[in-house]
Amino acid sequence: MTMRNLKNEYKLSCLYAIILNMIVKFFKFLCNQIIRKVVFMTHELVSATLPVWSIIPFAGMLLSIAIVPLVRPEWWEKHMLGAAFAWSLLFLIPFAAAYGVGESWFRLLESVLLDYIPFIVLLFGLFVVAGGIAVRGTLAGTTKINCILLFIGTFLASWIGTTGAAMLMIRPLIRANAWRKNKVHLMVFFIFLVANMGGCLTPLGDPPLFMGFQRGVPFTWTFHLLPILVLNLVLMFALFAFLDKHFYNKEVKEGRTPLDLIAENDKQPLRLEGAHNLIFIVLIIIGVLANGLLPDMFPAFANGAGLHIYDEIVFPYATLAEIVIILVAAFLSIKTTKTSTRELNEFTYAPILEVAKLFIGIFITMIPALILLKAHGAELGLSHPWQMFWATGALSSFLDNTPTYLVFLQTAGALGATQGITTSVGTVSQIMLEAISAGAVFMGANTYIGNAPNFMVKSIAEENKIKMPSFFGYMGWSVAILIPLFIIDTVVFFL
Repeated sequence: MTMRNLKNEYKLSCLYAIILNMIVKFFKFLCNQIIRKVVFMTHELVSATLPVWSIIPFAGMLLSIAIVPLVRPEWWEKHMLGAAFAWSLLFLIPFAAAYGVGESWFRLLESVLLDYIPFIVLLFGLFVVAGGIAVRGTLAGTTKINCILLFIGTFLASWIGTTGAAMLMIRPLIRANAWRKNKVHLMVFFIFLVANMGGCLTPLGDPPLFMGFQRGVPFTWTFHLLPILVLNLVLMFALFAFLDKHFYNKEVKEGRTPLDLIAENDKQPLRLEGAHNLIFIVLIIIGVLANGLLPDMFPAFANGAGLHIYDEIVFPYATLAEIVIILVAAFLSIKTTKTSTRELNEFTYAPILEVAKLFIGIFITMIPALILLKAHGAELGLSHPWQMFWATGALSSFLDNTPTYLVFLQTAGALGATQGITTSVGTVSQIMLEAISAGAVFMGANTYIGNAPNFMVKSIAEENKIKMPSFFGYMGWSVAILIPLFIIDTVVFFL
């Protein structure tokens, strides 16, 4: 064979290789498109056909949290994680049988990676950092002091988040009232005010408001909720002061003396230990802000940019940055805070471990409820502000308030309003947005699981030997106090 023939053969082989490579790429592209379409159709099929009874495991999880600690407290303490996994499997196995293992795996990863892990990391970071800040000195739990502590916590909640404020202020409140026998009302009102209502004034206060900010709601718009908050605080603090004064007088009559009755020369000045941890709280808030702002600031963090995990699941770089910042803050807090400071707070990891065990089950079993809400939320026929307020609030009492807020925000955006707040999901009238926002933030106080810090406060209180109400017992407080308050809100602001 001549050199010329060899060159021709070589060129022909190269041409064949190029054509073959193009064919392979084409079929690969075609297969990917088919797979994507099949996957999309599966996701849509789930939304369209998922039965209502699929929420039974979620209901079972909630009932377990409510009933089992009353009936078998020791068993529950040892096996709550096993119970959470059992209810999770009771949802995942039938779901996999109906829609396929792939779809089941997709929904599980979506919930755990994108929702649960950022949630528990934030809680862990704030818990660790706030646990490194202690108040030394004489702090007497009088009605005046308790009102001041609750007011400070409520104010801080809008700027460092309800979780941050709750973790920062709960231990000073407990220590100030260590002399008291009756302390349940203190914890309940703390959850009402600091862990929930106080977070309504800025997008930093509560995650649903931050999600609204990311979808076009102006940062300062939340100040429109100030009149509602002021009315609620006036009524709530008046009721709290009345109850607390009653219990205060009862304690004194029974012979328990508050610290403010100690001789003046025996009192110790107040001082803050571990104050440098406030820097780490700011760092955590920066991490939360980074998650929301980085996608708009840098193309590398744009929506869709992240670690591909499975199917359509991408772990965003912005969320990864938030997690890293939070964990760094927690690590620095652990390394730089004196052991004596944490001992003064009686700091242990038991409360955060309890929350982590229970909420993994809640997040997994909650999947069908969120799917149903997203698929059928617009079909509920909600067209008036008071309806949005109660619907958003009722569901936020038991479900994650962030997706609940987003579902009803989207529903409101589809109502065709011509005036109001322009968002990425459409124009929403101001009063409708107020109703959705207030419902998502305020009514998280209705149950222990309505907002993340609620259960944390309960766990920390119980660790400090305060006998907290059961799940239904707490709801008795919320129904008696909050529901009448929300009815007043409805009449004054949303009718």
